[in-house]
Amino acid sequence: MDKPSAAEATMRMSPLRKLSEAGDPMKREADAIPAPSGSLSVPLETMSPDSTAPSTVQAPRSGEAFQEGLLIVNADDWGRDHETTQRTLECILCGSVSSVSAMMFMEDSERAATVARQRGIDTGLHLNLTTPFSAPNCPARLAEHQRELARWLLQNRFARVVFHPWLVRSFEYVVEAQREEFGRLYGAQPDRLDGHHHMHLCTNVLLAGLLPRGTLVRRNFSFQPGEKGSWNRLYRRIVDRMLARRHRVTDFFFSLPPLEPPSRLQRIFSLARQFTVEMETHPVNPDEYRFLTEGEIFRRAGDLSIAPRFALRRPAFPGKVSNR
Repeated sequence: MDKPSAAEATMRMSPLRKLSEAGDPMKREADAIPAPSGSLSVPLETMSPDSTAPSTVQAPRSGEAFQEGLLIVNADDWGRDHETTQRTLECILCGSVSSVSAMMFMEDSERAATVARQRGIDTGLHLNLTTPFSAPNCPARLAEHQRELARWLLQNRFARVVFHPWLVRSFEYVVEAQREEFGRLYGAQPDRLDGHHHMHLCTNVLLAGLLPRGTLVRRNFSFQPGEKGSWNRLYRRIVDRMLARRHRVTDFFFSLPPLEPPSRLQRIFSLARQFTVEMETHPVNPDEYRFLTEGEIFRRAGDLSIAPRFALRRPAFPGKVSNR
């Protein structure tokens, strides 16, 4: 592909530069979620799938029945290596993990796919643009293209929000290769996609439409108004709006850690009684592994069930979601 002129490159890269000056829009801030107040009326900024503006979740009025929500615990990095796969499998067998996101061209990718298909584990694609492929059969050309992407995306915290016109074909090739490999290993194209280090939300992936329309795609982390700067919140709103127009998304998305204080998880579990909530976990981390396998998650969740698979439900109170 011919490289664009300097003027063309500047024109294509400039729209998101201002947004990048506010800080890293993808950095996890789940630990900043305040303690529950005993009511769902405390607003959390999110995007309704039917809305193009940020929404505020409000509690139902007296006499209105709660519609059952959904708590999805999804384990990332399935197939990255043997230990990661095995620890995740133990959590699945305990009933504390609903689904997994699988990495392609990693050392345990093929064995993990066999385990998932034999056991009927709900599996999505965990796009990897930054961590070197470790499978011995990974094509050298693919590994080189991924190294180019990693050099760009990891050079600083703003790179992922800037469109790089000279890497368009590399992004297309690396994403498509992983989708094809998922189809080979799992017998079907992925219906659900997210990203290692959340790079599936980088500007080159989103603006090029590399995630198939209609698939279920992981949204940005959910956070309280005021937890981020104004430009950062604006950027996230733009990204979530783009996702909601092309894809299916959950109502909220959080990470499992930090596990303390208990009030943080209690608030998330409260939301899951009314809305579809995805919670990301990495069972290879000892604290998360113990929390998921020793019963603590069930004690904290009380009578709230963990979904057996990854699914979506509509917001419980569409009429009570107001745009601001």
